[in-house]
Amino acid sequence: MGSLHEIGPGVHAWVQPDGTWWLNNAGAVAGDDGLVVVDTCATERRARRFLGALAEATGGAPVRVAVNTHQHGDHAYGNSVLPAETVIFGHEAMRAALLVDPIIDGCPPVWEPVPDWGNVTRRLPSVVFRDEVAVYTGARRVEFRHPGYAAHTPGDVVAWLPEERVLFSGDLLFHGLTPLVFMGSLEGALRSLDWLAAFGAERVVPGHGPLTDAAGLPGVLAAHERYYRFVLDVARAGRARGLPPLAAAREADLGEFAGWADAERLVLNLHRAYADAEGAEMGLLAALGDAVAYHGGPLPTSV
Repeated sequence: MGSLHEIGPGVHAWVQPDGTWWLNNAGAVAGDDGLVVVDTCATERRARRFLGALAEATGGAPVRVAVNTHQHGDHAYGNSVLPAETVIFGHEAMRAALLVDPIIDGCPPVWEPVPDWGNVTRRLPSVVFRDEVAVYTGARRVEFRHPGYAAHTPGDVVAWLPEERVLFSGDLLFHGLTPLVFMGSLEGALRSLDWLAAFGAERVVPGHGPLTDAAGLPGVLAAHERYYRFVLDVARAGRARGLPPLAAAREADLGEFAGWADAERLVLNLHRAYADAEGAEMGLLAALGDAVAYHGGPLPTSV
């Protein structure tokens, strides 16, 4: 079950514990002109629950604008539940990726249970941008910014409230569980950590996991850096020995990351690291198949 947290006057974070497969965080900013919503949810049921909680907390304020922080279904499939008049923003690469995303049409048996999307349809952003754009609700400014390179995905966007010092990071941050970068770049994900720190945020809503603040953020960023460097080290050692990603993952000692949920993402991240090091295309289906093999069966989801 998700829960709505008011982390500042009119600034809301929607948190879905425990943040594992298909359970994302989202949020909204309320102003005189209505709501700016940051991300939706994976299924019709969860998206309606999120929007219902917002309506209750804001006295039914209209959803004027929404933004998707990237194309993955846990952040974007619920777009079609938004009111028809809502204007949806996204990075141009995000829109292109959601346009061809096959999982919304028929999810392969990679997860158990296979998510029940409900009555969702593919709804794309109608406004795209390349670098950054600002929107207003009343006098309240919300900036949508792209780091300038692929990280979690090629089309990552954060939502930044410069006056309130609140940052919605999307999946550039997975707080307390295994990050996922197999559709992006390990090197870009590492670069994005300094970019995120430079905002000087006082409150941070990660894409998955519990909320954090200015005191906790350095530790979250440092843990991400250690994990990304661990993946790159495993990839270098595995390639030097001629091991494929699955074999390299099986031999790796997760160490401090063993307690993080979704450990099988190591295999997916290694597929990305191998592909980038070799200048090759990553085989998505092969990577997912190896993740299932590493886990010993379909990946667990609560959706």
